[in-house]
Amino acid sequence: MNLPPSLSIGELARRTGLSVSAVRYYEARGLVTAMRGAGNQRRFLRADIRRLSFALIAQKLGLTLGEIEAELATLPRGQAPTGAEWRAIAERMRGVLAARIAMLEATRDLLDGCIGCGCLSLDRCALYNPGDRAARAGAGPRFLLGNRASDFEK
Repeated sequence: MNLPPSLSIGELARRTGLSVSAVRYYEARGLVTAMRGAGNQRRFLRADIRRLSFALIAQKLGLTLGEIEAELATLPRGQAPTGAEWRAIAERMRGVLAARIAMLEATRDLLDGCIGCGCLSLDRCALYNPGDRAARAGAGPRFLLGNRASDFEK
């Protein structure tokens, strides 16, 4: 099968499931780079299918566009990444995803407790945070940031 060396923006959109405007947006963000062909038409490398597919998957996994841009910046431009380069990204993503999974599990577990308690308020909660003791550790959702109720016992 003889594949064309480059794709039009419409072909790239079709292959990735993105809209043409989304491909333009990702191009503006630097995730892919268009070459200009006959008639000044945007042409993309076949490797850009992988770059945009990675972006779509990573977004579904909860990575920010900044995180995705940083990962894609580690890959070479103008050629398909090697297996080793993709494995390096996958290894870095494992840590990020593990941290997010841990936070989601902690949120789930704390919500179960709060729903059982009924007050749904950490500043009034006699079960997890009596007297708003968690505020001593700083702003934000202290229990989701790693603190435990036992950290604030007298």
